Amino acid sequence: MTHAMEHIPTDMTVTVDSNSTLAELQTELKKGGQWLPVDPPSPAKLTIADLLARNLNGPRRFGYGTIRDYAIGMKVRLADGRIIKTGGKVVKNVAGYDLLKLFIGAEHSLGAIIEATFKLRPLPVTEQFVQKTCLTLTEAGALITAVLESPVTPIVLDLHSVNTKFPVLVVGFDGTREEVEWQTAQARDLGIVEPSSLDYEKAFWTDAESVGKVSVLPSKLIEVIEQTGGPFVARAGNGILYSHNPSPKPESNLPSHLWQRTRGAFDPSGKLSPLPL
Repeated sequence: MTHAMEHIPTDMTVTVDSNSTLAELQTELKKGGQWLPVDPPSPAKLTIADLLARNLNGPRRFGYGTIRDYAIGMKVRLADGRIIKTGGKVVKNVAGYDLLKLFIGAEHSLGAIIEATFKLRPLPVTEQFVQKTCLTLTEAGALITAVLESPVTPIVLDLHSVNTKFPVLVVGFDGTREEVEWQTAQARDLGIVEPSSLDYEKAFWTDAESVGKVSVLPSKLIEVIEQTGGPFVARAGNGILYSHNPSPKPESNLPSHLWQRTRGAFDPSGKLSPLPL
């Protein structure tokens, strides 16, 4: 890597320069049999700073969570030039105020992230993806419910319509070979037997000119998809829908006045770009 990195495999932590790309980081971590379990689009171009500031995730979010779950320390340059540190370089850290998550998803509006520390996970021995093409969204919704109520613990639970006429449910498993074999056997009992991959995810983001994002209760996901035109990818277990033909953005009910007060504390002169609310 051309950027600084401090990887401590025994502690399962890494501290990395925020200008490093996610792909560079994963390549180095793989040498120690570990990884940062997030998989947003275009990792070869995505810097760690943007990964955090935009709170980006991918299909494995269902099983592994978000980048907020793995960031444990951060160094940030504020608008006035001061550099602050929040969190630390060890997993169990209670020193100081927990400002870490304030910067995640803030779109660089509170400061410039210059270094980050993450806790890591061991690389799984193997992973496998299977899918089922459903004739209707109603059938897909019933199948999603069946998976959620079954004993399996998938890392991926996606519904998509990329390069296909009918909705396709993709389920992914990882772990030891025995664990994956048992879970795929359970999936077969639900009729999910066709081999699959995450190629749909890459195709969706590669072909996208504009992508809309809607977050709803998972129980409302099928209803929202029915109102959406064009190719879509849905994180079926999380209630997140991405579409090439986004519906009009609903009116925000976020407490923007609280965010403006926060921004006023970190950037009173307004030097940084505001967060798009």
